[in-house]
Amino acid sequence: MNIRKMASDFSRHIPLAEKACKFITASPDPFHAVHNCITKLQNSGFEGLATDEPLTGKLQAGGKYYYTVEHSTIVAFSVGKAYQAGKTAGFHIIGGHTDSPNLKIKPRSKRSGSGCTLLGVECYGGGLWHTWFDRDLSVSGRVMLRTKAGGIDQRLVNLEDPVARISTLAIHLQSAEERKAFAVNKENHTAPIVATESKANKSAKEALEKGAEEHVNAWRDGHEPLLLEAIAEKLECSVEEIIDFELNLYDTQPASLGGIGKEFLNSARLDNLATVFAAFESLTEYAEELPEDSQDISLVVGFDHEEIGSKSAQGAGGPAMYDAVKRVSAALNGGTISPDLFNACIRKSFVLSVDQAHAIHPNYASKHEAQHAPKLNGGVVVKSNCNQRYSTNGFTGFVARELGRMADIPIQEFVVRNDCGCGSTIGPTLAANTGIRVVDMGMPQLSMHSCREMMGIADLSHGVALFNAFFNNFRILDNGICKTISGTTVMDGEASGKKRKL
Repeated sequence: MNIRKMASDFSRHIPLAEKACKFITASPDPFHAVHNCITKLQNSGFEGLATDEPLTGKLQAGGKYYYTVEHSTIVAFSVGKAYQAGKTAGFHIIGGHTDSPNLKIKPRSKRSGSGCTLLGVECYGGGLWHTWFDRDLSVSGRVMLRTKAGGIDQRLVNLEDPVARISTLAIHLQSAEERKAFAVNKENHTAPIVATESKANKSAKEALEKGAEEHVNAWRDGHEPLLLEAIAEKLECSVEEIIDFELNLYDTQPASLGGIGKEFLNSARLDNLATVFAAFESLTEYAEELPEDSQDISLVVGFDHEEIGSKSAQGAGGPAMYDAVKRVSAALNGGTISPDLFNACIRKSFVLSVDQAHAIHPNYASKHEAQHAPKLNGGVVVKSNCNQRYSTNGFTGFVARELGRMADIPIQEFVVRNDCGCGSTIGPTLAANTGIRVVDMGMPQLSMHSCREMMGIADLSHGVALFNAFFNNFRILDNGICKTISGTTVMDGEASGKKRKL
């Protein structure tokens, strides 16, 4: 196959992949990811909801809505045009997460040494930290400001420029043992350099001369003045107005298409912004022209804190998912819903827990179980684990495969080797917290948890197509599946020797 033919084979996937590149590049942290999802939703006619007020009277059949939890988790949904209050309706849910492993600025970040000014950082999640070395890094996140009028304002900030760098030790200064394996001490080796110390001292002195408050504010005094000045300049505010922030480092290299035939998407945060992009792309497409006979609620949620266990108010281990189903159901039923009707709604609902999957690595093929080795551009992956690290079972796995068959989408399988550890997802957590049926799936990628990851652009298209099939066909599929087991006999016990029907 020549290069021109190869490029032609993937050309139909390129527009979607380029769109994903723009979204991921513009989303260096969960706050920006949620903000960019909101922009997309608003452009598609979705209405924002204030969750500190009752939703009753604000939702209607055919409506499109969204809300956020702590600005880093987002819930968006469309109500079927044929939805009827008092009737059992289900939720068709796609769940992903907005966070990725990164380096976060410590509450007291001021650090210096050997003539350099550094930043104190925390390692968030299970990152491949050696991949963060020798990368051009910037800073982004949420900043809290005390306005001149006395109020508290929340602002997004992205310094954009490569203001920080974590340099590796020169090979000439490493011992023979150090050269064999790049071992990272997460406390001592990950502090990024942002300036020489002489420039920082001068800047700090100038900042202190601006006013006495700068000297007595304990929180501000714990941070590098150069960082505060850079934030203030970007936000066009004074350093004195900054009262707190949640900031992380990110790689400034933008997402791009790679490979000779442009068949790969190379980017930071594919785990799991690729899912977030595809899910919201699908929801907005589906909600644009809702089927007239749609009776259910189609919902997408991007949770924060998946990479650290999901146990937070905005994580999948918190109340966000259960509250979404319960509040939306109640609001569509006049403000109340009986426990019986709500539990019936739960039983009619289904979750695609979608997180990126492990593609087989050609240089480490032995790390995959031979019959469960997903390939790049080979289709969406159903992830299974009998120890419930993934939530897939015989029924939910069949549903995923059948949706793929109905939409002519290739489906692959992944089971981890018995001698390897297995990661987990929001799937088991959502299943346990809500009782909703869940399948774990994902688009295959390489370099998971690296500063720079890689996936196939055809798989991005496969993901969007599968999500569209889910929203359009799940109710038909589910209604056609028998929910009881019949015709099987089992022994009551050796003593009686009798048989009974299940």
